Parts: sequence; structure tokens; C-alpha cells
Amino acid sequence: MIRIAIVLGSTRPGRLGKPVADWVQSRASERGDAAFEVLDVADFDLPLLDEPLPPSLGRYSLAHTKAWSEAVDGFDGYIFVTGEYNHSIPGALKNAVDYLYKEWNNKAAGFVSYGSSGGIRAVEHFRGVAAELQMADVRAQVALPLATEFVHYRAFVPTEAAEQNLQILFDQVVAWAGALKTLRPDHAHRKDDASAA
Repeated sequence: MIRIAIVLGSTRPGRLGKPVADWVQSRASERGDAAFEVLDVADFDLPLLDEPLPPSLGRYSLAHTKAWSEAVDGFDGYIFVTGEYNHSIPGALKNAVDYLYKEWNNKAAGFVSYGSSGGIRAVEHFRGVAAELQMADVRAQVALPLATEFVHYRAFVPTEAAEQNLQILFDQVVAWAGALKTLRPDHAHRKDDASAA
């Protein structure tokens, strides 16, 4: 089955991203076409990137990097839940993404964002980062403006439009995640093994 991680990118106390990620997970659990799991960047306590070698080499030396790599690697696609900080994504999320390379390659990426403008500027920035990491970002996006999706700018109550947009995002991420599996070496090896049996 296709496996999709819902990556919660904010580590800030009182973060608005937690109820958003919980909503995404709740709606995802109603589907039968993929398995969804929340990956909370805050759970990994990643310091500022401290590996001595570039992530593209895949030669990790530190326990926290290895744990993060193992957590990320098993998924076929990602839905990133991100706030908008100064027209970009939270520093903790960028740091977490920068730790790895091959783990992201040839996988689907979708975005659920929130902020004063729905987080759309953060996602536009993030799309360039995703492309460099060989993630295929889907067109659909769920943008959640603080003024319309959060009561008094704090309590998350998604509108019907947000609910509909989330389903479109799910459809695209799951479809692309399935298609991209054929490009990854692990899938090719399994196929060769099966044909040789």
C-alpha cells in the first residue's frame, strides 16, 4: 500500500500546525487508498545541520540523522503542514528537509499551509526546495488563511472549501506517489526479484 507521511513542520510552542496536522490525519484515515502517518519534526530534536558530509552522499554519522532518515525513507510521498514565517517555511522544517537527500528523491509532495495569506508564499518557496530534492510537487494546495480558518486567529475550524481542497490534494499526492514508485531503485529491485522467482 502507498504510504504517505504528514510532516508537521513547526516546532514552536502553541503552534497552530498541530490541530491542522490532526485534521489532515483525521480526514486521511477515512480513505482506503493509502496509509497515512504523522511525522512531527519536533519529535526528532534535530540541531542545526551538523553532519560533516553533504546529505547527497548518504553517509550519516550521527544518531539523530540516522533516526530521521529511517523515519522519512519508508514513505512514498509527503504532505507538508507548514506555517508561513517571513514569506517562507519555518526554519526547523527547512533544517529537517536539508538533513536528507535520497530519502526525498522521486516521491510526491503536497502542501497544507497556514498564515496571514494562507501560507501561499511559504509554499511557493518550498516548491523550489522540493524540486532540488527531486520531489514531484502536486498542483493542488490547501491554503488556510488565519482570518477565515481560525476563530480569533487561534482555534482551527476548517471551512467547507478547505475540506474539499484537502480531498483533491489527497487524490493527487496518492496518484503521483504510486506512479513515482517505479522510478525508485528499491522498487526496481523488488520487481527484478519477483520476475526471477
